[in-house]
Amino acid sequence: MKHLVVVESPTKARTLRRFLGSDYEIKASMGHVMDLPKSKLGVDTEKNFKPDFQLVEAKKKVISDLKSASKTAETVILATDPDREGEAIAAHVRDILLEEDKAKKFNRIVFHEITKEAIDEALNHPREVDDNLVDAQTARRVLDRLVGYKLSPILWQKIRRGLSAGRVQSVALRLIVEREREIEKFKKEKYWTISVFFEKENKTTEFELIEINGEKLEIQKIHELYDGQYRVSKTSIGLLEQAKKIVEDLRAKQFVVADILQKEAKRSPYAPFTTSTLQQDASRRLGMSGKRTMALAQKLYEEGYITYHRTDSVIIASSAVTSIRNYIEKKFGKKYTPDVPRVYRTKQKLAQEAHEAIRPTAISVSKEEVAKDLQQDHGRLYELIWNRAVASQMADAIIESTTVLTDSNDKKYRLKTTGSVLIFDGFLKLTPQAINDKILPEFKTGEELRADKIQEEEHETLPPPRYNDASLVATLEEKGIGRPSTYATIVSTIESRQYIERMEGRFVPTPVGVAVNDFLVKNFSTVDDIPFTAEMEDELDAVANDKKEWIPVIGSFYKDFEKTLNDVKDAERVKIEVEKTDEKCPKCGSDLVIRIGKFGKFLACSAFPKCNFTKPYAEETGQICPNDGGKIILKKSKKGRYFYGCSNYPKCTFAAWKLQDIKKASQEQSI
Repeated sequence: MKHLVVVESPTKARTLRRFLGSDYEIKASMGHVMDLPKSKLGVDTEKNFKPDFQLVEAKKKVISDLKSASKTAETVILATDPDREGEAIAAHVRDILLEEDKAKKFNRIVFHEITKEAIDEALNHPREVDDNLVDAQTARRVLDRLVGYKLSPILWQKIRRGLSAGRVQSVALRLIVEREREIEKFKKEKYWTISVFFEKENKTTEFELIEINGEKLEIQKIHELYDGQYRVSKTSIGLLEQAKKIVEDLRAKQFVVADILQKEAKRSPYAPFTTSTLQQDASRRLGMSGKRTMALAQKLYEEGYITYHRTDSVIIASSAVTSIRNYIEKKFGKKYTPDVPRVYRTKQKLAQEAHEAIRPTAISVSKEEVAKDLQQDHGRLYELIWNRAVASQMADAIIESTTVLTDSNDKKYRLKTTGSVLIFDGFLKLTPQAINDKILPEFKTGEELRADKIQEEEHETLPPPRYNDASLVATLEEKGIGRPSTYATIVSTIESRQYIERMEGRFVPTPVGVAVNDFLVKNFSTVDDIPFTAEMEDELDAVANDKKEWIPVIGSFYKDFEKTLNDVKDAERVKIEVEKTDEKCPKCGSDLVIRIGKFGKFLACSAFPKCNFTKPYAEETGQICPNDGGKIILKKSKKGRYFYGCSNYPKCTFAAWKLQDIKKASQEQSI
């Protein structure tokens, strides 16, 4: 008795062969076997938005192999990924094979880890293809096709040829453009802090001035941004003369310890990773983009090392919890194991797709084993996942915090310092680098202190930071934009379209991106906005949960969208802003301007198309190369990342990702 098992990738097929016997033949579909045509809309807006799914031309041989294998199989087992996209692939494979044999029996199985136990459990509980999940995926595909194919021609007409738009990507672009403008209009304010240093027990302790005559110095200001509120803290000391006057007055004072506050605080571990939190942590800790993180995670899943990586659930299977708790007790001792297992609750309104958080399938497998089997980066990401999953079931860390308040003898000034000591490391045992004790000398209430040094320090309020991979994914998740499987592609899409670029790991909109965003905001404000996009995701979830039909959902959207499309035909053409330079064109004498092409910025004649002169653009930074004294200029790598390099390349090969790295290298050279 033969069974045909269909999965998406050869890697997944190879891993499954470890657990399935000779009765099973495993074939890979190599992704989608049917899709909408690239050359036309492929959606009949007059007939209930019927999608014209066609056989993918490049998959003809794959489809032929599947058809051939299914002829001798008693049952076709559809084992594609456990999400909406996987369900749609399963449905398309089923439909193709049914054309060959109407009586063919199909079973749909899902598993969230590729282990023998999980595969056996799935085979023992097969089901039908879930048409609700397929409908939700179809609706998303139709919706995105309507927006992309209907909007893109308008962008060609009104801005520039070759541009394209996407429903979710446009909102992500808007977040980045709006943030850039918020940074530009942010008014920086100078302020001063004052510190008093006391010598005790051969140790200098810094106290900060926090009150004058009973009034707190700290001031908080709230800025309303496009994506929410941004809080800025400063002191009420806004002038240098004011700061110096206070310092002089403090020098004449004696000081007395007014109060000592001590308390124990518990610090609990985070929940295991979801798709969003994995991408955020991989960005912060490993410097990986969302696209890179998901590619590595896909490989780890298909090789059987981790559970399914597209999930917004924080739940861990009870068997895995038991395994992790046993490991903790054996490795670290009983005191590191809580009395009862930790249970986490998702913050999402509707956690769906997969049923578990991301965790190792076998807690005994180390990052070294993974790195040896795959690559170093796979090992690094696996370690991140392993640590988070194990820590999630460990005991709380206990920290004793101490606050010392000191008054001047005339009660005019109040100073404060804080310290903390780790009493019990708990889950921090796995990440000792996170432990940062600040041990204070032993102060006593009523104790007199004499200042050793008093100084003022200048500061400046900082604008809201530009988005990076971590903060953009966090915002998309918080606002309900996109789903776990889409976060990485959202960023990579607008980056590949050159609507944004990376500067020191953060996103900056290009002039093209700004022009596209402004046109969409002005003319398609309902589509290109957070509330609409989040509401549409809720609608798609309702389809997946059999609470709504997908055709009325798309119909309701398209009615207003079509009207807007007609209205925009008369809209004014948008001009892409270019950055002017002081240089003149050597061919015609016109000004040279900075434009952006496939390989980054270049200088071009402003009289184009009459004059087609261009030349490379070297953006100077004002920094000097620490190796040969040449100018440091901004460059772009083959992968599209900006970096800083010496203008004397190839004679000098100095390069750095960040300006601060250049300064550090210069300091090391001078020592």
